[in-house]
This record gives sequence, structure tokens and C-alpha cells, in this order.
Amino acid sequence: MARERVDLLRDQVADNRFRRVSLDWFEASCRLHYSYQFDWLGRPIIQYPQDVVALQEIMWAVRPRAVIECGIAHGGSLILTASMLALIDYCEAVETGDTSRLALLDPHGSRVVGVDIDIRLHNRDGIDRHPLRHKIRLVEGSSVEPSVVDTVRAEVGDLSPVLVLLDSNHSADHVRRELAAYADLVTVGSYCIVYDTVIDHLPSEMHEDRPWGPGDSPATAVEEFLRENPDFQADTCIDDRLALSVAPRGYLRRIAC
Repeated sequence: MARERVDLLRDQVADNRFRRVSLDWFEASCRLHYSYQFDWLGRPIIQYPQDVVALQEIMWAVRPRAVIECGIAHGGSLILTASMLALIDYCEAVETGDTSRLALLDPHGSRVVGVDIDIRLHNRDGIDRHPLRHKIRLVEGSSVEPSVVDTVRAEVGDLSPVLVLLDSNHSADHVRRELAAYADLVTVGSYCIVYDTVIDHLPSEMHEDRPWGPGDSPATAVEEFLRENPDFQADTCIDDRLALSVAPRGYLRRIAC
């Protein structure tokens, strides 16, 4: 199966028409707000299914004990990562026979730390009522405010491995500051995923009502970060496999300390 996948992927990458059609479809889907159609365990996730699958694969491979998410929206992504942490706990308990890992309210257990400048009441209520709430820590405030960064770091503590997801303000300056604040927490072999780098591949008029656009986007910050931080590299194999993604060259894998 692995060999077959390599051959199929080579053909997929070489197919220029497929790549062009994929980007055209992605642009059309953005105009229709396609990503707003999906839930994860009852909460709106506002993500493309391809990126959801990629995150699941990464979490299973890395098996993080802590996930930092900047940007909460309706909370669907928090529930996704919390559910994956719970599944990993369950599978590792089965593998090792250590049922203590299934203690649901263990304050020292794996967790996702969600940060947002404005956690709206109806979203907080939906998250608070979810069965996976015990896996989630909520921090309200700007993700780059020093006191917020300190709170997030305290919530992570000594937990390892650590995975970071950046999906809040998409201006280049804000993403630069998020990378400066959290990238060093990413453990070797894990990822910092920077969402919405695809902004640079879409027409500028699609972002006229936003304080970001092509040339001033997460992609701008990512390329600068990669030039200055050789400990990270863009996992372009993920891009090649997904074809449709909000995060091309945004799956940043830490390869060294």
C-alpha cells in the first residue's frame, strides 16, 4: 500500500491540470463559504475536510500531550483536538494496560489550550456544555499579549510533546508575533500549523474587508520564519497529498532544537 501511494502521489503532483482545477475549485468554494458547512461532534469547525484529516494524521503520529490553539471561533477545532487527545489516551491505555490513563478529570492529563481575543458567550456556553470540556482550557485575550502568552505556557507546563495551531488574526505582523511567542514550545518531530496561508493564492478582492491579503498574510510570516529558523521546515508532502488546503506551506515540522 505504501509503495502504491508513492506512485499515485507522484502522478498527482505531476498533473498540472489537476492542480489548476483544485485551486479554481478552492477559490469558488471560498466565495460560497463552503467550510462553514461542517461540525465536529456537535460544534461548527469551519475547516476543510482535507485539513481535518491531515490534523488527525499528525496527532496520531506525534501523540501530543498538549495542543495550543490560537483562534477559537465556535469551538469545533478545540473539540476535534480534544477528541483526538481522548482517543490517544484510550489507545495508549489499551496498548499498555494502564487504565489510570483513562481518568477523565485528571488535572495533569493531556489538554488543549484555546486562546481567543473574544470568546463569545454562546460559543463559551457550547464548549462548556460539551462532554470533552475537561480536556480544554480557555484563555481569553490577544494571543500575543505577554500576560496571555505566560498563561498559555503555564497551562502547558511540562507536558510533551506539544503541537501548536495558529488560526486567529491572519495579518503577517500578528502571525509573526504568534510564531515568536509559541514556536519554541513545539517539540522536535511535532508541528506548528499556520492556517490560511492560502490567502496568498487567492484574488486580493476576496479580502478587501479584512486587514490582510496577498503579501500581508500568514504566508508572508511563514516564509520569513522559515528563512530565520532552520529548526523548522515546511512539510510539503502534506501539501502534495491534500491538493485542497487552507494551509499550503503552513504545516511546519520541527526537525531540530
